[in-house]
Amino acid sequence: MADPVAKNPAISSQLIGQSSAPDATSASQYLSINYMERLLGTNIWDLISTAISILVILLATILVARIVDELLKKHIPRILEAGKMTKEFDQTSHALSRRLIVAAIYIIGILMIILQIPFLNRVAIAMLAGAGVAGLAIGFAAQDSLSNIISGILLVVFKPFRIGDYVDFKGEYGHIEDLTLRHTVVCTWDLRRIIVPNSMMSSDYIVNWSLGDPESIWPVDIGIGYASDINKARSIIIEETKKHPHVLKDKEINVRLTELGDFAVNLRLTFHVPNRGVAFDTGCDIREAVKKRFDKEGIEIPYPYSNVILMRQPGETASPLKEQAD
Repeated sequence: MADPVAKNPAISSQLIGQSSAPDATSASQYLSINYMERLLGTNIWDLISTAISILVILLATILVARIVDELLKKHIPRILEAGKMTKEFDQTSHALSRRLIVAAIYIIGILMIILQIPFLNRVAIAMLAGAGVAGLAIGFAAQDSLSNIISGILLVVFKPFRIGDYVDFKGEYGHIEDLTLRHTVVCTWDLRRIIVPNSMMSSDYIVNWSLGDPESIWPVDIGIGYASDINKARSIIIEETKKHPHVLKDKEINVRLTELGDFAVNLRLTFHVPNRGVAFDTGCDIREAVKKRFDKEGIEIPYPYSNVILMRQPGETASPLKEQAD
């Protein structure tokens, strides 16, 4: 009897109960998958499914966080303005609340990713079992970051300053540009951005020129010679000060003698301006106008000078300088 497989190779040998030689490509793929599964200790298809789930959760978290952030930026101020809640919930509170909500979305996304990974899930459960020790260790490791976050929340609650306020901080004058969970951004008068940790902003000395009444009193020191007429100089200073458009005319303008210096009689002018932002420029303009007026009126503005007295010992006929020259 002839072998049907020999006559027709297309007929599978499984139909006649004989085992066929395995296909080389299928065998290599099968062996490689088995090898990877033994190496990873899990089903490779489960691993691929988990990776896809993690990628989807990650992208969804980023997308949702950005959408929520943009919605809070655009629509919350309109809602607050329509509801007349701007005083209780100002721009500073809005900025920090928006960042807290976005941070919460990212935390939820990270927790969902952890739940997708069995190994990390077991680690998370173990960490929760020892939450006291873990919390203590994390607290020591991230104490600076936690301090900045807590300080940022306290700054929003107690409001020593708000976004847009003009402040003096460590000798720098500028306005509060932004308040984040970690730091405060101060934009100085020369457009430099100073990044200050929130813990430092909450514990250091700050002058807030915008808190309460923005009106400010600004001093200008002017020195005159000892031979000059003090009353005339005072009158000229007050007249030039009243000419400046930024000076509040309904407020008192004072010129007081503050010091009898080594070479000058020092006078201090004080005047009121609407806000701190125009005070420095106003003082410079008044100082220049007073100098020009003093020159016309003959009021001396002295500069440092010294008198050198040469002493001769009894019996000397010439000064030491003359002897050295000879």
